Amino acid sequence: MDPIILGSLAMSVVVASILWFKTFSWNRDPLPPGPRGVPILGYLPFMSSNMLQHLTHLSHQYGPIYKLRLGTKLAVVITSPSLAKQVLRDQDHIFGHRDPTVAALIYSRGGRDVAFSPPNSSWREMRKVLVRETQSSSALHASRELRRDQVRKAVRSIYSNIGQPVAFGKLAFQTEVSLLMNLMWGGLHSHSGEDRERLGTEFKALNSQISKLLGKPNISDLFPFLSIFDLQGVKKQMGKVVDSLDNILEQFISQHEKLSGALDNEGRKDFLQIVMEHKENKDSDLPTLSRDQIKSLLSEIISAGSDTSATTVEFAMSELLNRPEAMEKVQKELSEVVGMNNIIEESHLPKLHFLNAVIKETLRLHPPAPLLVPRAPLQSSSVGGYTIPKGTKILLNVWAIHRDPSIWDNPEEFRPERFLEDSRNLDFKGNNFELIPFGSGRRMCPGLPLAEKMVAYLLASFLHSFDWKLTDGKKLDMSITLGIVLQKTNNSIATPTPRLCNNSLYL
Repeated sequence: MDPIILGSLAMSVVVASILWFKTFSWNRDPLPPGPRGVPILGYLPFMSSNMLQHLTHLSHQYGPIYKLRLGTKLAVVITSPSLAKQVLRDQDHIFGHRDPTVAALIYSRGGRDVAFSPPNSSWREMRKVLVRETQSSSALHASRELRRDQVRKAVRSIYSNIGQPVAFGKLAFQTEVSLLMNLMWGGLHSHSGEDRERLGTEFKALNSQISKLLGKPNISDLFPFLSIFDLQGVKKQMGKVVDSLDNILEQFISQHEKLSGALDNEGRKDFLQIVMEHKENKDSDLPTLSRDQIKSLLSEIISAGSDTSATTVEFAMSELLNRPEAMEKVQKELSEVVGMNNIIEESHLPKLHFLNAVIKETLRLHPPAPLLVPRAPLQSSSVGGYTIPKGTKILLNVWAIHRDPSIWDNPEEFRPERFLEDSRNLDFKGNNFELIPFGSGRRMCPGLPLAEKMVAYLLASFLHSFDWKLTDGKKLDMSITLGIVLQKTNNSIATPTPRLCNNSLYL
């Protein structure tokens, strides 16, 4: 071949290769920065057991978005409101997918619940059922007397043991579980006090295991080719927990099948009854759910609903006990709005501005899910000028955002007053990305409307009905344990004394 032609061909190949490389590489945004790891393991050997603080510290080194190679998994951590908005709101259609762990898949029976299911038609159907029957304005209005009954029972329980130390976090959990059991399947079943306490204890134990297993680092997730061996036994342990849950749930499902069409004493139907009847009625406007979907939905409502609300009440009470001047302000407001010859009603709650500021400040410092539920993009995308490859595990470090000194003055201090002084009028409903304890967008916590009411109602009732003293005079330990839900490591305990003028108000 003519040397000139050959040279021209060679030059063409070189130029084409350069152009291809430019198109493929130079036009793509780079990956986020991040610490170097070691071969195979990535950054795993350097991860601290104090994960929240460690991830936050890395953001100080590498910026508000950075990557971590964890085994075979690429993770990207986001720690700024503007970047969180890009993921949760602006590109929700791409980042609305999950990256469920082995434990999450077992717990959700293969992704058949609202939290871990991909955002497909099945997920939309389950979410529709959940919101319409438990979280809508009409559903919340219908269940208001049930909430009142459960809160009054909690107050009576404290009063009947007056002068004795109370683990108020445990009591809040039992109250939440009792409420949710009544909403889910209580309409056709009468439980004695002992039965309710037993079921509450069982759910508390199961919830503790679920939270621990869902939040536990698992080799099978970091090296999926090893998952068949279940080296840490996480799959086996979660399987046992789900079996225990199923044993409880199957009893109520079977009983509801036998009592189809029945009503409770007030002519109402509970959630399980409605779902079961829609399952049989092909003309229903509600979607039909499989038995596994029903069990997954019930498990999720009981577990997530009780844990997040109860821990928020416990953290709020603990912070107030550690800061008596804030406690005094709350109780003064309660005295002025409700009075000392009256009991708290839900109608009082919107008028309790300082109490609502206490709840916001508690959720700022102690978000129930400080890393939210991890997301994964359905396709490669760009966030903050960086490429996020398809399938990357996205961790939104809400803990860091809520404690960022560029957003919050003295961020480590519990100071509810900040929300009364702030002209931004921040809320925690997914609209202000400086404060997103429940996320935002399509995958935001669907149980927020009920949780918001119960947290405020329980907290207000505890503080209005009783004065509280620490048993040893020392401040409460605020150490935390991180699972899928943030919890206090040690139960908070305080001794109540009656505060209302008329003892008959406790009966």
